Amino acid sequence: SEFVEAELKAIIAKLVENMSVRRFQVIDTANQLVAYIHGALATEGVLVEYKGSEDVARKIGMHIVAAKPQCVSEAEVDAETVEKERHIYTEQAIASGKPADIAAKMVEGRIRKFLAEITLNGQAFVMNPDQTVAQFAKENGTEVVSFVRYKVGDGIEKAVVDYAAEVAAAAKV
Repeated sequence: SEFVEAELKAIIAKLVENMSVRRFQVIDTANQLVAYIHGALATEGVLVEYKGSEDVARKIGMHIVAAKPQCVSEAEVDAETVEKERHIYTEQAIASGKPADIAAKMVEGRIRKFLAEITLNGQAFVMNPDQTVAQFAKENGTEVVSFVRYKVGDGIEKAVVDYAAEVAAAAKV
């Protein structure tokens, strides 16, 4: 976006340090937004789109930085991801020698656990592990609509270096 480019140029001129923006997201919403920036160095943060209490949304933002959910709810999880997990769990259940009906129940239980681990609403809330984030939010009259989490360095492609091959090649010369 032109706005982002103009802001980046102004920051580069002020700090005299070259930077680049690898990713950003525009959120066009009638809902409320709150940002949570973690740590003194501000290396990680989240922008939470919510309805309800700003304080509750900020606490949930802290949770998002700590627990790193992939999405808000089960409905947002890619069906292909669920099917891959289901296949893995089915193979494990078959290999364990369990009867088909018990294996099917094991697989469904593991899928539920998997979805709870990767979705914000299903995770145990870091400030009170006895309740899920969804329970905490609902109890406090708040709903998280979406979130965007950023960490300094995310998205940087790192070259894989095979030092052993480099040394071997240099030794041959």
